[in-house]
Amino acid sequence: MNRFDRINAMLIQLQSKKVVRAQDLADRFNVSLRTVYRDIRSLEEAGVPLYGEAGTGYSLVDGYRLPPVMFTPEEAMAFITAGKLMEKFSDKALTDNFASALYKVKAVLRTTEKDLVDNLENQISVFSHRSDAMPDNGSLEILLKAVAEKKAVQMAYKAFGSEAEKSRLAEPIGIFHENDNWYTVAYCHLREEYRQFRLDRIASIKLSDIKQQEHVSLTEYRKLYPKEWEKFPVEKVVLRVAKNTIPYIRERRHMYGFVSETDNGDTLEMTFLTQWAEEGLLRWFMMFADKGEILEPDWLREKAAVLIENIIEKNGFKVST
Repeated sequence: MNRFDRINAMLIQLQSKKVVRAQDLADRFNVSLRTVYRDIRSLEEAGVPLYGEAGTGYSLVDGYRLPPVMFTPEEAMAFITAGKLMEKFSDKALTDNFASALYKVKAVLRTTEKDLVDNLENQISVFSHRSDAMPDNGSLEILLKAVAEKKAVQMAYKAFGSEAEKSRLAEPIGIFHENDNWYTVAYCHLREEYRQFRLDRIASIKLSDIKQQEHVSLTEYRKLYPKEWEKFPVEKVVLRVAKNTIPYIRERRHMYGFVSETDNGDTLEMTFLTQWAEEGLLRWFMMFADKGEILEPDWLREKAAVLIENIIEKNGFKVST
């Protein structure tokens, strides 16, 4: 038996009897009394409330019973932080379940850790600009159940660019969070292939009794199958932007295929590889177009000019000369 297993077994024996003699521990684990004393000291240093009496043995403090799991202060803080993230980045059903689990975690904390948690709870906040990104229909919880129990789901789904909802029978193989949204990868019976579904486009969903077929894992899927948008050709786009604009766009540029930048003094040249040059990257660029220019491709620069003309015409702007 290694030392960790032995100390854990000693702890269990101490909980099982009112008093445990050091010699009894030494005999049971076939170790010396010196080793027993060292292991008892390790338990005390870990926060186990023990007291010993010469000639009698060791006991836990009266009325104290160790829970099956003990948490360090750092682990307790991690739970509180995770709870704040859950509130903002998951649906209500999953958040409620996590809150219930957190109450149970708090119940087994020692008094010092409970005080620490109480002090922290109102001092940590997560602010999200995507408050409407998760529908309140329990979709995340249902999909997790479907993946765990290997069952299909029936859902009403509204695809990108469509106002109509379509009924889909799908077999979810995994869930992931990316670019401020939750997604599930599922085998779609309607399309007869794997598809990605964004959870905020699910109008309604329920777990079915239909068992799933054999599928690849989510990790294997991401290696073996191209993403839906990778079916479109990749376009290289180069922008020149005033350097004082970068702090305001740095975080979002990765969503549009940013790959590299070149420092030219007062400006930066940013290179993108994207499948959505016109409808995605161009419209994002228009937010700071007065501080930048499109170096390539030429056709995107021409599209930008047409877009600007349409904006002027639609809004009745007058351009001074």
